Amino acid sequence: MTSPPEAKTRELDALIIGAGFSGLYQLLCLRDRLGLSVQVLETAGGVGGTWYWNRYPGARCDSESHAYCYTFNAELMREWQWSERYPEQPEIMRYLNHVADRFDLKRDIRFNTRVASAHYNEAANRWHVRTEAGEEFTATFLITAVGCLSTANVPNIPGLETFAGRWYHTGQWPHEGVDFSGQRVGVVGTGSTGIQAIPVIAETAAHLTVFQRTANYSVPARNVPLTEDFKRWVKENTAEIRHATRATPNGHPFFISERLAVSTPVEERQALYEAAWEKGGLQFRATFQDLLVDKEANDTAAAFIRGKISEIVTNPATAAKLADIDHPYAAKRPPIDTDYFETYNRENVSLVDVRAAPIEWITPQGIRTREGDYPLDIIVFATGFDAMTGPLLRMDIRGRNGLLLKEAWEAGPRNYLGLQVAGFPNLFTVTGPGSPSVLCNMPVAIEQHVEWITECIAHLRARDLARIEPDPDAVDRWVDQVNEAANATLLPLATHSWYLGANVPGKPRVFMPYAGGMAHYRQICSDVAARGYEGFVLS
Repeated sequence: MTSPPEAKTRELDALIIGAGFSGLYQLLCLRDRLGLSVQVLETAGGVGGTWYWNRYPGARCDSESHAYCYTFNAELMREWQWSERYPEQPEIMRYLNHVADRFDLKRDIRFNTRVASAHYNEAANRWHVRTEAGEEFTATFLITAVGCLSTANVPNIPGLETFAGRWYHTGQWPHEGVDFSGQRVGVVGTGSTGIQAIPVIAETAAHLTVFQRTANYSVPARNVPLTEDFKRWVKENTAEIRHATRATPNGHPFFISERLAVSTPVEERQALYEAAWEKGGLQFRATFQDLLVDKEANDTAAAFIRGKISEIVTNPATAAKLADIDHPYAAKRPPIDTDYFETYNRENVSLVDVRAAPIEWITPQGIRTREGDYPLDIIVFATGFDAMTGPLLRMDIRGRNGLLLKEAWEAGPRNYLGLQVAGFPNLFTVTGPGSPSVLCNMPVAIEQHVEWITECIAHLRARDLARIEPDPDAVDRWVDQVNEAANATLLPLATHSWYLGANVPGKPRVFMPYAGGMAHYRQICSDVAARGYEGFVLS
């Protein structure tokens, strides 16, 4: 019997890992604008990235729909109509499939393909990429578009393997859905995901027990169907929407007020908070300019939201647990919700404080805390992700002289502008640590990164340059800038935040995103390019 012929290595100009918002736009730019040979490798069975996997009950975007989209093409902005203020997961998936089909992107995407390794060959100046199925590719440029929130963080609780019921992680949700009817359900985690899922699960579960380690602020989303008038306004104002998202620190289509909470009279300040609460959404944090830089100002917002919790939740003991929040408002990702606090008024919902009585074991029957046992049929882990670095470090990425990315980042991520890592030539990270990424409306950050990378590659090719990587001194300076930007805010005070990697045991405590604002960051990147890619070594 003859052996099958060895699979031929496919040679490319560029290889992209991931087919979410980042990977789709990067493919379009490199293939259609620069004319490169490009392949996208995607683990999932379709486009969507994070949204392909996050199908949990209540999964919804927390950026307003008219700004949670690509803005590179005005015609695309006008032709797509969102149905709600905050789009649900299925609608976002329909949008991304529309984009992929409109620009004929799927023909260059290989689905159900997980990258196992990516090794740089210095002599050939090529990245050698191998999939888990054994396929091999080489490319001059390797672009990771793996998303910031794509590696599920399942907590290592003893006994999970003995649980007789079913368990799920919100970031790896079954496509067929989960029926909670008549079930005793436990949800572990009350971050953004838990806050979205808990009210929906409570509607059908026989009983829902919420296991809360860290109490959280949340503001009503006030989600509504979009009116025809608003849809018309979006079509007529695409340029203004694009301008606003590019001019604001967080990439949202609204500007932060210049008012200071500390100098606003108490009654007026309360009225402004009330109006912002009624309007709902992330715009609440734009009520005053000083909320994220002045603890005294932040305390006023924190007290207002705690007051709302006490007003909404009828059981005083439950309200006290929900309002026992240990960090400044918006120092962690600020959730928005639909009836989250109201859900605790349901007779079939109970709250367990696992900071006071930690989870010790998962038994075949349910969850055991220090204070007792909770019988469960289903456990839902809303415990978030190994954010920002996790998706990169789970791959075997090796740069010059076999340097493993995991070793280069052993003490935390170190790169330049969140775009490149010293010792890893021609490797680009879209919205990597060290960039605004998760502190921003993601499509805005993604478009800026993709366009910068595309222009950089065009610059290299036009000058017959083979490679680019950051100077180690530039990396040191940028890491210092990222730390300075964070320390100028209240963000580092949330010591349990996934911004710091605190939700993953053993992960270095390093503040990962750039907190200096998206508009300022955009200017920094533009200036670096205009000065001949200052801080990078081109050869």
